[in-house]
Amino acid sequence: MGEPGGTEARNPTLKNFGGAKAWSQLGQNVHNEHFDGLRLDLVARATKAALRSRLRRLGIAALCVPALQLLLGATLPAHAGDGSAAADNTLILISSALVLLMTPGLAFFYGGFVQGRNVLNTMGMSLVMMGIGTLVWTSIGFSLAFADGGAMNAVIGHPFQYALLNNLPGTWDGLSIPGLSFALFQGMFAIITPALISGALVERLSFRFWCLFSPIWLLVVYAPLAHMVWGGGFLGKDLDFAGGTVVHISSGVSALVLAGLVGPRKEWPQSGRPPHDVTQIILGTGLLWFGWFGFNGGSQLAIGGAELPFTTTHISAAAGLVTWALVETWRDTKPTAVGMATGAVAGLVGVTPGAGFITPGASMAIGAITAVLCYASIQLKMRLRFDDSLDTFAVHGVGGTVGALLTGLFASAPLIASHPAGAVLAENGRFSLILGQLQAVLVAYGLAAGGTLVIAMALRQCGVPFRVNDDAERLGVDIEEHGEEAYGERTGSPIFD
Repeated sequence: MGEPGGTEARNPTLKNFGGAKAWSQLGQNVHNEHFDGLRLDLVARATKAALRSRLRRLGIAALCVPALQLLLGATLPAHAGDGSAAADNTLILISSALVLLMTPGLAFFYGGFVQGRNVLNTMGMSLVMMGIGTLVWTSIGFSLAFADGGAMNAVIGHPFQYALLNNLPGTWDGLSIPGLSFALFQGMFAIITPALISGALVERLSFRFWCLFSPIWLLVVYAPLAHMVWGGGFLGKDLDFAGGTVVHISSGVSALVLAGLVGPRKEWPQSGRPPHDVTQIILGTGLLWFGWFGFNGGSQLAIGGAELPFTTTHISAAAGLVTWALVETWRDTKPTAVGMATGAVAGLVGVTPGAGFITPGASMAIGAITAVLCYASIQLKMRLRFDDSLDTFAVHGVGGTVGALLTGLFASAPLIASHPAGAVLAENGRFSLILGQLQAVLVAYGLAAGGTLVIAMALRQCGVPFRVNDDAERLGVDIEEHGEEAYGERTGSPIFD
């Protein structure tokens, strides 16, 4: 059935040429010079239009290429002029941002566990480290960790060689990345490590004490341990790819000691309550998991080979999550969201020391084993009635220890061939490699415990109280320490629980 207007209405081009009949006549008379000229003119116009369109596209593309190169870090200073160096630097800068994101992720993770009247204080202890940690690391922290310490180089670096990040080499020794990029990346570890400690102390710790303790701890415990393992110290044969001993054992053990000194919460565990917001815990877990790709993947310090720690990190987290859920189902008939989140973090902690030294299959085993042992540690803590509020030692201390030892067990000989530990494995065997890992673990335990004890006692002697007063602990630390509430309409009443 025909449409109104016929062919001409549907095809305005035909209408412009005098209608369908006229077009048919022209088509039949191929020798018509007028038509031939018209057809050639149309073809020429179309060709010119297409050419102009293509040239415009090429011009736009030409303008976009430099912009894209800039966004991807391809336009760098002369010291990083080749493509490989540019890619390595881009990896480190992106990884630095990812690791920084882990600190707000930790704030959400910890904040969800506590009661609503204490959530700001809990999150604030992580947030403030983004300021304190950065300034301490910039001033002398990085220099203590990575400078040549001369006669003391086995345990500590020179405090002023790189003070305020001056005198950094254009390219960090043995790498293709700028010295400033390396210092920035390592600084993100210095931010989150003390923040981990706070989880054992929430809902009772004085914020003033925390702001004094944490910078001293960074200089006395973290910086020397980082130097011993990564900065040329005597633990250089330790297989600690991204911080199993330096980050997790140090923070977990320090949390255990400090929780013992501060003491349990009032009327704990009878006064214990469920997390005030499980959704915050899940959000925090997601941010931590995401940021951990920079934490472990960036520790490759080069784009080549980074795919391995990225992959092992993810697999271990997944294994930890599933294993924890299975254990809870076996013991309590149903898995919990809090348990799955904790299992994922345990898997991430466990794989950290070996992320670049193990196969994907080994990372699955490490994630599962770490989750089981961290779960058992939490159960033991409850039986001992020890108030490590958010299980910092059970997850980070135990998880870091298990991960460090399992790294010695599962480390692949080809993957550690260029590492000093590779010579230990080749010359003395697997058992010697595990003993070396144990040595590093014991040193980390001793330094973290001793350093934390000395710092805390010194601050106490100076009159700095560990805890908030009883009324603040009962009514909420947020109001006492910060003069504000997270949920004003809910927590405004002193009887809010």
